[in-house]
Amino acid sequence: MEHNLDATAALTEFDLFADSYYKQHKANLAITGESPEYFSEYKIADLAKYVQQNRNPHREIFDFGSGIGNSVAFFRKYFPESNLYCGDVSKRSLEVSQARFPGRESYIRIGELLPVPDNSFDIVFSACVFHHIPHEEHHKWLQELKRVTRPDGLLFIYEHNPLNPLTVNAVNNCPIDVNAHLIRGRSMKQRTLDAGWRNPVIDYKLFFPSFLSFLRPFESSLAKCCLGAQWRLTAQK
Repeated sequence: MEHNLDATAALTEFDLFADSYYKQHKANLAITGESPEYFSEYKIADLAKYVQQNRNPHREIFDFGSGIGNSVAFFRKYFPESNLYCGDVSKRSLEVSQARFPGRESYIRIGELLPVPDNSFDIVFSACVFHHIPHEEHHKWLQELKRVTRPDGLLFIYEHNPLNPLTVNAVNNCPIDVNAHLIRGRSMKQRTLDAGWRNPVIDYKLFFPSFLSFLRPFESSLAKCCLGAQWRLTAQK
């Protein structure tokens, strides 16, 4: 049986961690030799590469579970013409994000559902959020994200890989992740299908730490090897 953090408790937890999140996150990543910015940028750069190669619309982008805004600067860098909407359950996290990156982004406080009209976004992006959501609620939120995505729009989910021992160790030793429950890529793929998304695909990412960074150009050839530190799910409405 899976035991997950109650949604109300999760909200309180993230409000409490908001002001110290960056410092704790940075300390937890020290073992990799990389900064939080490295991991935030790789996801947005990866997203941009996919979108450019496939010529997907990207005028309106929703960052689901945007937290304290670690991705904002990189959305500005890689998607300068797009409109970014940052959504989170934690009011304090959104306040911290706006203070760190004042600008033209729109902020959305997430409640029981998304306070957003149907068919609002070309792309929905989620970075390491679903392992904080009770697993029995994944179907609800996948359907809700589908509702706010435009026809033929895209879903991108990046998550920690429970099949990678270094990832598991990092999560187990991170105070922010004390109530997190990691998800296998194939499980999320099935949940995405069950929620009505089309053509879900899992690709594995982040195989080499900083001291092996010279091998990173070969990571794309390992996308189907299930030992990457993270996985990416892409799906279409």
